[in-house]
Amino acid sequence: MAGAYHHRPTAIAVLLALAVVAPVALARLWPATAAVLSAAAALSGLLVSYPVTAAGATALALLYGVTGRRRPLSTAGALVLPFAAYAAAPLSGDRPGGRPVALLLLAVAALATAAGAALRLRDERRRHRADEQSSAATLMEYAARGERARIARELHDVVAHHITMIALQAEAARLATPGLPPDGARRLTAIGDTARVALTEMRRLLGVLREDVDAEPTRRPQPGLRQLNALLDEVRDAAVGGGVRLIVSGSVEPLDPGVELTAYRIVQEALTNARRHAPGAAVDVELHYRGDDLSVRVYDNGPGPAPAGGHGHGLAGMRERAAMVGGQVSAGAAPGAGFLVEAVLPTGGGTP
Repeated sequence: MAGAYHHRPTAIAVLLALAVVAPVALARLWPATAAVLSAAAALSGLLVSYPVTAAGATALALLYGVTGRRRPLSTAGALVLPFAAYAAAPLSGDRPGGRPVALLLLAVAALATAAGAALRLRDERRRHRADEQSSAATLMEYAARGERARIARELHDVVAHHITMIALQAEAARLATPGLPPDGARRLTAIGDTARVALTEMRRLLGVLREDVDAEPTRRPQPGLRQLNALLDEVRDAAVGGGVRLIVSGSVEPLDPGVELTAYRIVQEALTNARRHAPGAAVDVELHYRGDDLSVRVYDNGPGPAPAGGHGHGLAGMRERAAMVGGQVSAGAAPGAGFLVEAVLPTGGGTP
């Protein structure tokens, strides 16, 4: 493994060869350290006129490893000097053919460095592509979860409301029609029962769809406060017993469509809850325009806070909608008796 310009004891040659090759054992954990140690040992051999022929291959392999594994090229650049010194050593002295050997070693060293850099760049591109794919998958997952939450909210706010109205209308027709034949009463009861089963199944579906993420806002025009009277008329037609009043105070003015939609949906959900949990109760819907915000209150004089037990999606949906326009919603027992839903919505804007 060793050769010499002059005869020297074989033990020195063996020790130098071991010093050049031994750092390879460190290359996996500390490639730069291994390369420096190997180059230093090779240069030591040159200084005592004992060049180790194995040093060339070993040093080039370590240089390739450092360049390929270290991110900045400057890390490998710190090793250029010892390797260049080793490769240029044949230029000094009277060794035959020194210049061609030096040029060959320098060329091979440059090739090893370039190959290592190419390896590093290839690995970086692969990691970059993997990161991009992972980021795209994450964004798609967030988008899908947001869309599921939006669908769940719209199903609850719109479809569930109308199914509830079907059940209430069927019950109202059965009770309000004197002398109804038994078969007709049975059919109306079946309609109400079927609507309630559909509501139960829809709640199960909503539990599957809903995720604890912010839903994407709807993009197309939706009902606003101008459609509130039509909603109240629909509820009045289905009501058995107590009526529904709309009380408006303050300076009425057009609001941001997102705020109006949020107020409409909150009233719609609160009315649905009142009819479901306090049938026959009187309901007051109050809108108070206060300049910087809109106060929405829906109060029923029913038995109290039964809604806490069975429709978390509705209350959660109201809070989500209010939060998306910078507002807040509270719901619970009203002072004295009944149930109160109260929302405060900034009139500055936002799009639910």
